[in-house]
Amino acid sequence: MIKMYTTSWCPDCVAAKTALKKKGLEFEEIDIEQTEGAAEYVMSVNGGRRSVPTLVYQGDAVSLSNFSRAKLDAYLEKHGLQGA
Repeated sequence: MIKMYTTSWCPDCVAAKTALKKKGLEFEEIDIEQTEGAAEYVMSVNGGRRSVPTLVYQGDAVSLSNFSRAKLDAYLEKHGLQGA
């Protein structure tokens, strides 16, 4: 399952969640401000930045900060997760 690291106030997170839902893809949302260790993990995979949303699938992490459908679609395609 896809993990999505988010914050409650992030507009890019809302856009990414909406896009995944439209594709019918399930994901686990992890709020980095509410989950112990989550912010540190996000920084460890994003060069020290608290970059959200960050998607993780099978250990492969990508930041979708400055959200674009093309970036999301490329990540999903890489993992065979096109959805609807």
